[in-house]
Amino acid sequence: MNKIKLFLRKSFTTVTIMVVPHSKLKPLRISVPLIGLFSCLFLSIVGAGFIISVGVNTIEYYGMKKKLSYVSSQFSELRVVMHSLKKADAEFSKLLSLKSKKNILEEADVENTGSLNIELLKKQVSETIQSVSEIRQYIEEQKNIYHATPTGWPIKGTINSGFGLRIHPISGGRISHSGMDIGAAIGTPIKATADGIVSFSSWHNDSGNIVVLEHGRGFTTVYAHNKENQVKVGQKVKRGQTVAVSGSTGATTGPHLHYEVWKNKRPIDPASFLKDIS
Repeated sequence: MNKIKLFLRKSFTTVTIMVVPHSKLKPLRISVPLIGLFSCLFLSIVGAGFIISVGVNTIEYYGMKKKLSYVSSQFSELRVVMHSLKKADAEFSKLLSLKSKKNILEEADVENTGSLNIELLKKQVSETIQSVSEIRQYIEEQKNIYHATPTGWPIKGTINSGFGLRIHPISGGRISHSGMDIGAAIGTPIKATADGIVSFSSWHNDSGNIVVLEHGRGFTTVYAHNKENQVKVGQKVKRGQTVAVSGSTGATTGPHLHYEVWKNKRPIDPASFLKDIS
């Protein structure tokens, strides 16, 4: 009990703090109990520690918030490229399942340590999409060539006269034949052998009713001696579409279709285009 009283007596012992200004002002004396001085010192240390702790936590909070915002933006970008990659993968899975060149051209529509390296993944995905884009461009180019290239028979019939030099059936002279004659009954449908646009559909000298189609890629096809043309100049046509019906108009010895294929303004043998590609 005596020790407690002695401790309390010493704790409340007055301590004088003198503040001496560097001017002509009188020194300032402050008398405080010893326990009050230690209390103020203790509270100052605690307060300083609290302020420092709050400051550190605030810095860490904004740092984490900035990192979270960056990672979120990276994942948003990643979702976009992954969506594009999945779409491209689906497209090419469909194309490759078609197995044949013809079907592909017909159907083509022109992302160690346990942590995720987003930048590397984005780069790899970007390279993959670029590669897919190049393949798509190539297939689109091949598709355009396919649709512009005359393919198959323009009419059901038999070849009466081929391409090249021959004896003219009417004049009897030896002349060059710029196409082939395919015999067929009058009224047999004549089909376009490639996509194109009608550049001529009318009567033309000894050829009678004639249809001329421009296909692009330097290709032109000609269908002559028709009984009736069924397309007009400027009309777009698709491969397999009926453009006329066979007849025997103009200078002929019987009903047939005179069929020509031109490449870069020069006639070529249509026989090489009769077989369907695969």
